[in-house]
Parts: sequence; C-alpha cells; structure tokens
Amino acid sequence: MVGKGDLDAAVPVGTPIGRRVVLGMLGLGVAGILGGARVQDALNRVLSPLEAADPTGLSQLIPAAGGFRIYSVTGSLPSASPTDYRLTVDGMVDRPMTLSLADLQAMEPTRLIKDFQCVTGWRVPMVHWTGVKLSTLLDEAGVQPGGAALRFESFDNTYTESLTIDQARRPDVLVAYEMLGAPVTRQHGGPVRMYVAPMYGYKSCKWLSKISVVSKVEAGYWERFGYDIDGWVGRSNGRSDKGTS
Repeated sequence: MVGKGDLDAAVPVGTPIGRRVVLGMLGLGVAGILGGARVQDALNRVLSPLEAADPTGLSQLIPAAGGFRIYSVTGSLPSASPTDYRLTVDGMVDRPMTLSLADLQAMEPTRLIKDFQCVTGWRVPMVHWTGVKLSTLLDEAGVQPGGAALRFESFDNTYTESLTIDQARRPDVLVAYEMLGAPVTRQHGGPVRMYVAPMYGYKSCKWLSKISVVSKVEAGYWERFGYDIDGWVGRSNGRSDKGTS
C-alpha cells in the first residue's frame, strides 16, 4: 500500500497486511460512515503526518471524506501506457484474445452510475463508469463446457481475483476504461480495471492484464488472508472464518 507521497516513487515491495490488522480497522471505517465528514476529517488530521512516515501505507485504510483511498499490495503503483496496454482473455475458451485499449473502446460501451464501496468502510457514491460488459468478452471468446469461473490477474504481478461465470455475466460487471468522467488513471488501476458493482472494492481488480476462464473458483489475493470469496455488499462482512491470518 502506498501513502500520498509515494504515488510516483519507486519503493521496495511492501509486506502484505494480514487479516487481523486489516479487519481491526473496520471499526474505524464504520465510525467514519456513521459519524460523517466531521469524524472523517478529524481522522485525516491525525493521520496526515503519519502517512508520510508510514512505509506500509496502513493509514490508507482509514476512509477519507468525499473521495477514494488508493490501495496497492506491492508498495508501488504499476504503470502501462494506453498505447502499450494489452488485455489477454484465455483459458477454457474457443478463441483466446489479446485486446488493446482501442479494441475495448471500439466495442459497444456500457455506462453505469453506481457506488464504490470499500470493505474497510468508506464509500464513494454515484461514480460514473464506462466500459465493456464482461459478458460481452466472454461471448466473444466462447466459454468452453466446464468453464465455471474466472481468474483475474493484475499487471502488478501480484494481485488476483475471481468470479463465478454467473457472477461475471451480470449486466453490472464491467471491464472499465473510464471512471469519474475520464479515463481510468494509474492511481485508480488504469488504463483498464474491473468494476464489480454489487461487491466490495477488493473484487474489482485494478491494473487488469488477464482474464482466464477456469474450471473452479480460485481464492484471490485478499481471500487468501481471510476475506470472503463472494464479497457482496450488505450480504458479506468481507471476512471468512475459513481464511488464514
């Protein structure tokens, strides 16, 4: 995870933050929601001097009033130019594909206005998203019999996520290339990221590089630390007793 001063700096790979530490911050996230902007602003004043000195970026788990928090599990933000970006669709498909950003933009766009909810408590309401329905890519590739789930990979070479095929075919699951009325920025996981509207933000893989059709659901990065594989907002608390710490 990165602090504000580290967004464009090359920093050593950070140690992943374990389940107990992350979940221990959830109470503060709830306090931020219930107390509103005044509570969150007070937290920000306390945390501002800490963020510069915090090499793990743990302070980024506290919600900020009115906006996103930037998360990375590698200690830095990966980068790919819009020209060089490529998305691979492979695995149990009839027609593996490698798509450029221009290829995605040439497909029929879907526009959504939906909230972004982080499992740590903060939410950004009414975010404008534009992208291609994930179901469209699956239809283009041709899912083979036995293909029951998807594995998503980030070009940070560390983060992974998953969905079942049924979840992936929802109309509110996008391969997104625009958010907040502009191209998805590097900080927000661009040029292309997932947006899984009905689930917590950890399910929306940033810096998306590969979508593989697989035979069964595979636990993603945070799920290996105890988060729910099905991270439905309001139906999941983001954690599972089956996970590790």
